[in-house]
Amino acid sequence: MNDELKFEPESVTISVGDTVEWVTTGAVAHSVTAYEDELPDGAAYFASGDFESEPAARQAYPEGSVGRDEVYSHTFETAGEFPYFCIPHESGMVGEVIVE
Repeated sequence: MNDELKFEPESVTISVGDTVEWVTTGAVAHSVTAYEDELPDGAAYFASGDFESEPAARQAYPEGSVGRDEVYSHTFETAGEFPYFCIPHESGMVGEVIVE
């Protein structure tokens, strides 16, 4: 996550059981927030700050933000496509984890 308001890479493909780490490399804090309604059936919700739902993450922000050199990680236990976004930069800062 950087000051260009992008996730790099925007899309990543991993295997079930793999862990993804997001690191903020710039000065601007970001969030990693799953689009709850778009997660595969049975998948665990994920968001920086470890919120249990998208509305909770949105309401609590900036709690859960990932600042410079901080890391948020999540282990994906279900196959499928997992779209996510940054709460304050949602209009352009989106990404996807594809789990095979």
